[in-house]
Amino acid sequence: MLEDRRMSAGDQIPSDIAGRWQTHVVLKRDIFSTVERGTFSAETGPADAVLRRLDTIPWWTSPLARHFLRQEARALAAAKDLKVAPELLFAGKALLVRRFIDGVPLHIARPIGDRAFFHSARQALHRLHRAGITHNDLAKEQNWLRAPNGRAYLTDFQLAMRFKRRSKLFRVAAYEDLRHMLKHKRSYVPDALTAAERRILARKSWLTRIWMATGKKVYMAVTRGVFRFVDREGGGVRLVTDAPAIAAMFKSIPDVRDVAVVAFPDRRAGTGLYAFIEAGNAAIKERNLHEFITAAVGKQKAPERIQVVDALPRAASGEVRKEILQLVAMNQLDLIGPLISAEDDRGVIDRIVAGRRNLRDRFTF
Repeated sequence: MLEDRRMSAGDQIPSDIAGRWQTHVVLKRDIFSTVERGTFSAETGPADAVLRRLDTIPWWTSPLARHFLRQEARALAAAKDLKVAPELLFAGKALLVRRFIDGVPLHIARPIGDRAFFHSARQALHRLHRAGITHNDLAKEQNWLRAPNGRAYLTDFQLAMRFKRRSKLFRVAAYEDLRHMLKHKRSYVPDALTAAERRILARKSWLTRIWMATGKKVYMAVTRGVFRFVDREGGGVRLVTDAPAIAAMFKSIPDVRDVAVVAFPDRRAGTGLYAFIEAGNAAIKERNLHEFITAAVGKQKAPERIQVVDALPRAASGEVRKEILQLVAMNQLDLIGPLISAEDDRGVIDRIVAGRRNLRDRFTF
């Protein structure tokens, strides 16, 4: 346990918050920031919080990263009383601390048929826009959180903008926020879309059309080609590039019926991979699987957790329910219950939960 809680070299507490911050787990590392979850001594007492810090990033991304940090701090400060975004607890030149929101990212929560959630999401956007704030990054499902009470919250305000007046640019940005929210609504509750909402979905703003025809291609080439920066479903490069190859290698083993690889916050790696192996032979040992995959892809790319299961949870269509496995990997077991409707599914999931391999990773998103 002591080894898991020890910070790696270069991860000392920044002097701005020395004595006030304790890290529990690194949620994410990339070239623009390191994001950690821990405890912060706020004016009102100890707070479950999230720290974004820039002291470990490369020098050549620092100017842009500092700009993103200032954007986020200004937006969170302006959204203080809206109850739709994390509370800003502390802001410095190279870090900010925000209160942790107890919620599940949209791609994990998968609110299929949940009209109330999207009504709450629309209200959240309305409050944000009335305060003159646009988020500008709501196409990402991980920037939408579903709280245990079903309400919608927004997070990751690095690209947010605050406007003093309702200018033409503000109206365009607010329109795009709404359009991206409606795209998610179309994915999960398509029959709840109104005629007006369908018209919005069918019409991109002029700024978006220009961006997609020009700037987006350059952005994708630079971020993914040069920086190798991806953030699909919050899993980053490992989930995008390593996980498919790992799953294919495991599937090549006789008696392995199926494989699901998901990402989770890991104290040492930042982002860890958790492989669930559905096997028809009880003789298949996790130690042997670990040795096999380490020899194939190397220690750095091998998944941190491997669990052999007799069955994977599946939807009626036969698709593996990765959102449930994601919660197991993140140890957010209390959020699994509402996602289960059939008793047969409950038995499968209970066996997976009982044999989970992440007992130390209790601090998650």
